[in-house]
Amino acid sequence: WLTYIQPRYCSNAANTGVTSRESRTSVLLDKFRTQLSSGPGFQDFITGVSVNKSNVTAGGEDSEKHAYLSEDLGSGKSRKVYFETYGCQMNVNDTEIAWSILEKKGYQRTADLTEAPQLMETNISHDREKAEQTIWNRLQQLTAMKKKRLKSHAPMKIGILGCMAERLKTELLEREKLVDVLAGPDAYRDLPRLLTVADGGHQASNVLLSLEETYADIMPVHYVPQGNSAFVSIMRGCDNMCSYCIVPFTRGRERSRPVSSILEEIRMLSDQGVKEVTLLGQNVNSYRDMSEEQFYGSDMTKLSRGFKTVYQTKQGGLRFSDLLDQVSRIDPDMRIRFTSPHPKDFPDEVLHLIAERGNICKQIHLPAQSGSNQVLKAMRRGYTREAYLDLVENVRRIIPEVSLSSDFISGFCGETEDDHQQTLSLIREVGYNVGFLFAYSLRKKTHAYHRLQDDVPAEVKQRRLEECISVFREEAVRVNTALIGSTQLVLVEGESKRSAKDLCGRTDGNMKVIFPKDNVALEPAESQTGPINAGDYVLVKILSATSQSLRGQVLSHGSLRSK
Repeated sequence: WLTYIQPRYCSNAANTGVTSRESRTSVLLDKFRTQLSSGPGFQDFITGVSVNKSNVTAGGEDSEKHAYLSEDLGSGKSRKVYFETYGCQMNVNDTEIAWSILEKKGYQRTADLTEAPQLMETNISHDREKAEQTIWNRLQQLTAMKKKRLKSHAPMKIGILGCMAERLKTELLEREKLVDVLAGPDAYRDLPRLLTVADGGHQASNVLLSLEETYADIMPVHYVPQGNSAFVSIMRGCDNMCSYCIVPFTRGRERSRPVSSILEEIRMLSDQGVKEVTLLGQNVNSYRDMSEEQFYGSDMTKLSRGFKTVYQTKQGGLRFSDLLDQVSRIDPDMRIRFTSPHPKDFPDEVLHLIAERGNICKQIHLPAQSGSNQVLKAMRRGYTREAYLDLVENVRRIIPEVSLSSDFISGFCGETEDDHQQTLSLIREVGYNVGFLFAYSLRKKTHAYHRLQDDVPAEVKQRRLEECISVFREEAVRVNTALIGSTQLVLVEGESKRSAKDLCGRTDGNMKVIFPKDNVALEPAESQTGPINAGDYVLVKILSATSQSLRGQVLSHGSLRSK
């Protein structure tokens, strides 16, 4: 590239040497223009573009239109790509989207590192400090492998996709220099170009967030284990701005995937024999499709009673209850779950729909995070302990056999011992089947990072976390023990990890059930028996329970229709 700067002259009639200098400058400029016109043009620097000098007019403009980049730029050319996926289920879905894009460009996927793939992608989450450290350690290992490979194979390229790519771009590219490619959650369409740039020996990055990207036209390539279950993304981003959470900064604002695209994917999964679909989103039940004019309206978004948001009430759109209604009608023999919801987005119409439809699982995740009003306010959760307990009561009134799960954070900014005790009492009062509990770890960019003080010592956080886990398990044993003697419809997942003689599966309430691998009646009250396979529904009588699983005896095969 050549840059020419037009000289500027000051008026100075008294300077008798100006005329001669102008004359010499004019001669030099004429000589420079002559050399420039006879030298290589822009097209000479573009791979795959033939240059025809006769097509250049006297005015210096190309009369033919050439492609800006060669046609095969971004083509995989059968190169192999290896994925490692860490973190939440959204990352698994992101991997499926990224692979769909690369597959169409001619890349081949390998599941074996020994095949020495030319490209390595690591799609990761960032929510927990320990998980993030795991990724840094893994990157060090891969970098060492990459250096060894340079001596004997084609160069390996290491890429990071997802939230961590957006959040730690400077550290990954400039400071640590561990990766060749960075692609944020909204930049997967750009992967072919980024990989081509990396093949040229340069680092490549695109971590721009989008207000519109939902990948609605990309059909994810599902790697469904034994054909049982699949996850379908219905929305991306989050508007809640909880003070501890970095999701709005790494995945952007909420935007919902068009309902037509979602229904098409679920119909395809049904045709493939998938028996369970989980709808995914950072705030899945705030789904609001505005993709069609017919969805516009004046109706305001309804919240759970006693809950509020940091943003103005939204208007119009096809809501989560509408989507859930349509999804549940596709295949009556397909279970429907959804995660992760926010407690604020459970108006009565959603709860009544769950109660009425046999294939919508009677299991609801209600992330509480804390049992203390003081901590909930600091977290900017938008509700009080009392409002949360009212919601729990309403859920159990409308869905009597519901199973509840929750998230809790121990040691958030300013949490006192009394706050911690209130959390323990909430866990006891509600009684959850499943829980996800973590010690608080501060994240840059969040409201807590800028406005609050991470003042709870690490050892106190850990002690409080262990106490929460202990109480949670006590209550889970109590709740699960109440299921002994009942008959549960279980979707078989496969062999138990602990014994090849046992099978395992999950109930409607998402509880793990372990049972012997025996031939059983094909139908209740029938003498004809048959084997049990992954993907079958079976009726299991529960005989014992722990805080994490149930054990039982299979009675017969079953189905959602006979539930």
